[in-house]
Amino acid sequence: MFAVIGEALLDMVQPDPGGAFLAKPGGGPMNIAIGLQRLAHPTALMARLSNGPLGEIVRHHIESNELDLGTCVSTGDQTTLAFASLDEQRRASYEFYVHGTADWGWTDAELSVFPEGTRAVHTGSVAAFLAPGADALLRLWQRTRRQGQLLLSFDPNVRPALVGERDDAVARVERFVAASHVVKASDEDLGWLYPDTALPEVLRRWSTLGPELVVMTRGPAGCVATGPSRNPLESSGRVVDVVDTIGAGDAFESGLLSAIADLGRAAPGAVKDVSDGDLTSILDRAITVSAMTCQREGADPPTRVQYDEYSAVVATQ
Repeated sequence: MFAVIGEALLDMVQPDPGGAFLAKPGGGPMNIAIGLQRLAHPTALMARLSNGPLGEIVRHHIESNELDLGTCVSTGDQTTLAFASLDEQRRASYEFYVHGTADWGWTDAELSVFPEGTRAVHTGSVAAFLAPGADALLRLWQRTRRQGQLLLSFDPNVRPALVGERDDAVARVERFVAASHVVKASDEDLGWLYPDTALPEVLRRWSTLGPELVVMTRGPAGCVATGPSRNPLESSGRVVDVVDTIGAGDAFESGLLSAIADLGRAAPGAVKDVSDGDLTSILDRAITVSAMTCQREGADPPTRVQYDEYSAVVATQ
């Protein structure tokens, strides 16, 4: 079983410039948990949820996607709001309301136990940056890596307005990278974190810090993956009619972890020596799941049946 730790918030989406905002549950970790669950992987979401009316919207969305609220923490804090605007290419930009909200209050006690049956854990996004919860989360990550029992996955999903000073953000990200087995980041993430360093050099550096697999997504251009003893392997993107890109990176992460699990590699030490052929199939699933999500409005990843049907059609083309 997967466990995913992090924010479950409300995306206030503005489909048209100057138009009204629509409230839709979101947050990278919640989207990833839903994506994994829809791809037929039992998944537990560990999130801090407001017990106010906005929190009820998020709770309903979680339950409607067959995730158990029993692994979430209920709090009187307010729900985090992310205001998402779309540009002419339907790419999203965000502004956040985060002061005193539920997602960032993690304590060591709340993170002391994983759900029974957990074999792999994912975290990242804003929950990995905002104190005090981010510090508790990092301690958990480093402790779990030392114990060596669970596969750890991390996606920084950098939001420049929220991560603080660049040098501090880089230091925090690198600590998470060093404690993780699988790391995924976008070219935009890496470009902001390391504006004066070529992206291939960043990937090489990260692969020496501790992870078994590092993947950089490149939007419509696909992705590139590498590791401590692996040459970079590139995978092309899919050409689709994009409705919007909300949740595209989260869907990629779900597809990535789904494929790793289906190959029986969701364990420490099992990813580093995966063959190039298997890695290509892992990346292909991640790209396909992301592309399918881009063809829908909002963060709405496919089910396993939908993915299988889509893949069968693509295979005949």
